[in-house]
Amino acid sequence: MQELEKKLTELAGEFLKVYEKLEIEKKLGKIKKLEKEVAEPEIWRDVKEATEKNQELAKLQDETAPYVLLKTQIEDLRELIGISDESLKDEFSEQIAAMEKELGELKKALRFQGEYDANDAILRITSGAGGTEAMDWAGILERMYLRFFERKGFKVTALERVEGEEAGIKTAVYEITGMNAYGLLKSEHGVHRLVRLSPFNANNLRQTSFALVEVLPVIKADTEVEIDDKDLRIDVYHSGGHGGQSVNTTNSAVRITHLPTNTVVAIQNERSQLQNKEKAMEILRGKLVQMKLEQHAETIGELRAGESAGWGQQIRNYVLQPYKLVKDTRTGYEETDPEAVLDGKIEGFIDSYLENMV
Repeated sequence: MQELEKKLTELAGEFLKVYEKLEIEKKLGKIKKLEKEVAEPEIWRDVKEATEKNQELAKLQDETAPYVLLKTQIEDLRELIGISDESLKDEFSEQIAAMEKELGELKKALRFQGEYDANDAILRITSGAGGTEAMDWAGILERMYLRFFERKGFKVTALERVEGEEAGIKTAVYEITGMNAYGLLKSEHGVHRLVRLSPFNANNLRQTSFALVEVLPVIKADTEVEIDDKDLRIDVYHSGGHGGQSVNTTNSAVRITHLPTNTVVAIQNERSQLQNKEKAMEILRGKLVQMKLEQHAETIGELRAGESAGWGQQIRNYVLQPYKLVKDTRTGYEETDPEAVLDGKIEGFIDSYLENMV
């Protein structure tokens, strides 16, 4: 039993380092505070604030629950080992092995220490030049991410979707809600290149297509990113184009331009003009933060127009012809089963990127 006690002590020490580094106790304190606040009937006088607090509470509970459970399991097992005989040695050994595996999974959270990694994310997919071929490729990427989000259990809210005339999409914008959503998805930000035999070409020639994937942190509070009103131009216009049910028939569509960087965000859907403006501002804040990270700027005021990655940063190649390979240009990680990758199995690319970032 002494060997098991030593092993458990080492496991407990490693767990404690992770527990403290992720500030779990501080988050548990925040949970108690939020639980008291949402229990007060008065909070529901402001439905928006009450909803946001409930969402924050649920997110913190989901995040801390595995750490609280493992902490309890370690403490309970330590007591049992101290009062048990050798007949339970194999059972205890299996429990410790399971805990070590669980700790290995929990340690992955240490990769999400960036300022915005814990935030929800905005995913925007835009087809490149090339007409139907490129729009079809953008649609394939859209499906890939939706399948990935489904497996992760992330909540997905469609903000905008403009379909292509013949196939695929011109653009699609989604808000992704889940633990460390931005930290997990930031690896996908950049240009994705497809090489295949064209299904839209009568001669079935090999075709190269591009799509831009933008991943932005969701920043709801104005205080987190201060934008001077004089730097904004806000236009309201009539919704239109290929958007299906996402497009209404009122002048509620909103386009916001950040003049110093010439950054444009437009939202059109069935919501009111005010709601569209709020969502557009949320996305704009995310875009400016992403530019700040790319340009290594200290403040929004230091941002320079035209100096972010945009269409210039190709991050991944998906080759279906003449051979089959998906390869990340930054990490060198590759998969030889493109069909599986395009079905949403992109964890290998994400893990490789995050490991290289540590």
